[in-house]
This record gives sequence, structure tokens and C-alpha cells, in this order.
Amino acid sequence: MSASPFDLANEAGYRAWREAKLAAYPRSVDELVVPLADPRRLSPAELAALASACARANMAIYSAPQVPAADKSIPRELGRQLGLTHLEGNYLADEDGLSSITPAGDEASVRGEYIPYTHKPINWHTDGYYNALDRRILGMTLHCAQDAESGGENALLDHEIAYIQLRDADPAYVAALMQPDAMTIPARMDEDNVARPEQSGPVFAVDPGQGFLYMRYTARTRSIVWKDDALTQAAVKALADILATSEYILTARLRPGIGLVCNNVLHTRSAFSDAPGRRRLLYRGRYYDRLRFDLDQAPARAA
Repeated sequence: MSASPFDLANEAGYRAWREAKLAAYPRSVDELVVPLADPRRLSPAELAALASACARANMAIYSAPQVPAADKSIPRELGRQLGLTHLEGNYLADEDGLSSITPAGDEASVRGEYIPYTHKPINWHTDGYYNALDRRILGMTLHCAQDAESGGENALLDHEIAYIQLRDADPAYVAALMQPDAMTIPARMDEDNVARPEQSGPVFAVDPGQGFLYMRYTARTRSIVWKDDALTQAAVKALADILATSEYILTARLRPGIGLVCNNVLHTRSAFSDAPGRRRLLYRGRYYDRLRFDLDQAPARAA
């Protein structure tokens, strides 16, 4: 794709795209907040506002604190209106395919083995980074039903910005992280032997059909194998440095009725503390689809 700004040989196209991307990128997460009267029934104006935010940063924060926050139909119906229909039902998800991200108790010890279901912080990652390439996670939703007593903030960074900063540092770093064996996730074993096979793939990749950039990444240091050559190792370090210092990182504290829709951007979660009667609960949806804003929304509310 010679016309793609993600083609390392297309320097002029990259420079033009880069300039526009950085000029439009928000400097505060508040610029991405879109109030919604009812996320289950978007108006044309609300849809346009969500589209505008996602065009700038591959994500939007919707705010509907007036609706019943614990209603799981909110993120499900909102996602459907945005083209998110192919939901990944991983084995820890609820029966409807959404995952209830909340600290696991003794009655849910299997979930408690995984950091998202604890009070611990989660480092930079994209969701589903361990999936096979034919099951790549392109879209994601997070809906807050209950926030924590303290903590639990999310840091967010558009993966296109991470690409820009890495390419500006050295285009060879991007080339290294586009190798098909740049990052390998070892097989996950359970009592029945292999629960998930070893999975290798690139960090950055360009969809051959639609030309969009997507990313699979984790900053974790356990259960991950990076390609053992000097350039890849240098690229991994450079990317980690970007994620530690980037001026483009946005931080959000999701509160009841507030959520995130995104094209699987990079994100973190800080540690948090609950209180009696106040247990942090978010509904997470992982999709094989990217966000779309060109669907027929009828019937919808008037703007």
C-alpha cells in the first residue's frame, strides 16, 4: 500500500498524516467526553460527536450518569450502534459475552488468578494481545457500573500516537516491531494440558484491506518472549520509554454511567481500594470489529 502513511517508504505521506494527527489530538481527556441522554438510543448529534472524538484519538468517553449504571444493556446496545457486534466470549466472560471486571472473592478463585480481577495495577497493554491474528481484538468498551472508593484510574494512549513517537525516534524500530515474530506469548497450560497455544505476531500491523493500523502489546515482563535481536530489543525499550513519558497520555476516572469506546487503544489501570458496599465493577466488551459511524441508526431520537 504505497499510499499508506504507515508504509515506511512513504515519508511524504507519513509527514502529512502525522501533522494532521498531532494537530487534532486532544490535550485533555475532557475533550473526548460526549454526554449521552440514553446510550441505548443515540441521536444523530450524539453519534456525530462520538465519531469526531474517535477520529481524533481512536476513542471517546461517553457520559450518561442519569441512566441506571448497572444495566448491562447500556454498553451492549451502545456498541451495537457503533458496529461492535462480534463479541469475544472468553472463558472468564459472563454468559452474555461481556466481562464483569471486579475483584474476585474466594468463590471465584479462577478469576482471582488474573490481575484484572484483583485490586492490583495493570501495566500498559492492548486487549487480547495473546489472541491469534484471525481473532484480533479491534474494538473495546468499558462501562462503569460502580467506581472504587479510591484509585482505579485508566491511563490511555492512542496506538497511532505511540506509532508516531516510535517512528520519529527511529523508523527501524517500527520495522522491527512489525516483524511477524516480534512478540511471542508462550502457551498457557492448565490441568488438561494446553489451554492456549503459543502465539507469535507483530506489535504494529496494517490491515491489508482497509489500511488501518492496529497494535498488540503488553508491557508485562513475565509470560512474554521478545525476538532476540539487538534492534527488536532496542525498539521494545524505546516503546516502553515512550509509554513512561509521553506528553500525549490521557487519564480518566470512570464513574457510574460513564464509559469508554475505542479501537483497542493502549491503556492501564492503577491500583484501587474498595469500601463496604462500594465494590468497583466495570463491564468490558472485546470485539473483533472496529468502531463504525456510518450505520443506519433508525429508530433514533431527534437531535
